[in-house]
Parts: sequence; structure tokens; C-alpha cells
Amino acid sequence: MVPKMSEKGFTLVELLIAMVASLIVLGAICGTFIVQNKSYEQQAQIIEMQENARTGIQIMTREIMMAGYDPTGNAGAGIVAVSANSIQFTMDLDGDENVTGSNENVTYALDTTDNQLTRKGTAGGNADPLAENIPTGGLLFRYYDSGNTELLPSPSLSLADMAAVRRITIQLTARTKKPDPDYGGYRTRTLTSDVTPRNLGL
Repeated sequence: MVPKMSEKGFTLVELLIAMVASLIVLGAICGTFIVQNKSYEQQAQIIEMQENARTGIQIMTREIMMAGYDPTGNAGAGIVAVSANSIQFTMDLDGDENVTGSNENVTYALDTTDNQLTRKGTAGGNADPLAENIPTGGLLFRYYDSGNTELLPSPSLSLADMAAVRRITIQLTARTKKPDPDYGGYRTRTLTSDVTPRNLGL
């Protein structure tokens, strides 16, 4: 005797319930993925911004510390031109009694068109980007004499005031590459460095 086949199966209602439940689970998974991906992207931008600012200010601090380096005393090295958002200085790194060599006439400035901190290593040379995503007003220099009196550029310092500079405060503000809608705009990070060039005034 042949056993009778069972005709039991899923009803249309059961199939619809299973599909709806699957869609709810899938939606929850997709929502979680989107939130996590967004959070990861925001954190990546914040880390990039912080490293960008840190690298820029470390390089400026190291080089500005050497402003006026003149081992023979005959190169005339020192501060050449300054403003609130740029500085040009020289140093006789190779001791050949002039400041025409590579990286001996340095200018730091802000390119407001491309939002970049730029560095130029020789007089008349090209300015190379040093840090990106630096907004307008994101680079600020403040100058002080030996008595800790601030010397105010208007728009630049006089020759006498430049010769009197003994301390420089650098402030660099970087921002994220993209605005964060949850934050209400770009996230920013400001770093400050106080530099006393050891060779100025010698």
C-alpha cells in the first residue's frame, strides 16, 4: 500500500508574514550599516584633520626655531617679512655666508583659494602645499619682543619691529574635508605653538 503524500505547506498569509519579517530584519541591518559607515567616515575625517594640523604646526615650529641661523655672522639671516598670516625668514644652513641655498629662504603663508598652508623653500620658488583644509583665517602669527610686548603688524611689521622679534606664536586651524550635518557644519581643530627662535638677536 502506497503511503499518502502530505499536502501540508505554507499558506499565502504565512509567506507574507515571513517576507515582512525578513524585510524588517534586512532594513534594520541596512540601517545599522549606514549609521556605522557614517560614523566611521566622520571619525576618519576627524583623524585626518588632526594629523593635518599636527604635521603642519610641527614643521613650522621646527623651521621657525632656526630663523636667523647664521654661523659666520656674515649671511644677514633673520626675519625678512611678516604679517598676521604669513612669515618669511632666512637661515644659513650650509654656512656659506649667504641664504640662497635650498630651504634657506622660507615662507609660510595661507592659500585662501585652495585652503592650504603653503611652504616656499627658496626666494622666488614655488609654494608647495604643506597642509590642506585650512580655512580662511586658519593661520595666525603673533610676534613679541624681548620684553614680551606684542608687535602688531599693520599690515606688516616695520624693519625695526622685525629686528626686535624674539618670540612667535603660531596658531593653525584645520577643518574636516566635508561638513558634518549632525554637527552643523565643518568640525575644526586649532593647535598653537610658542616658538623662541634661538638665533634672533645674537
